[in-house]
Amino acid sequence: MEFDWSNPPFNLDSSLSIRDIEESFEDPFAVRLLPDSPRFSAQARYFNMGMSAGGTGVFSVYRTNGKVFRVLYARAFEPEEKLFYERRLNRTLINY
Repeated sequence: MEFDWSNPPFNLDSSLSIRDIEESFEDPFAVRLLPDSPRFSAQARYFNMGMSAGGTGVFSVYRTNGKVFRVLYARAFEPEEKLFYERRLNRTLINY
């Protein structure tokens, strides 16, 4: 997976690193969503919810051309997002 980090359009806070964000995309249980909103229809933007290797939950908004990912915004999970991710993970593991 290749990322475009030239001039990131957001500031990283102290709780996340670029590595955390990239690792969250490599999470095999990451949840990727296409927003159902006219606001995002001009340029397709996607949501990614995944865990870094260190266990940090990361919520990201990104664009991609299929080869390169451009992260537009990223932050640590909110409590509700962590719960959502854990429920999806448990449901996925039960079905295996």
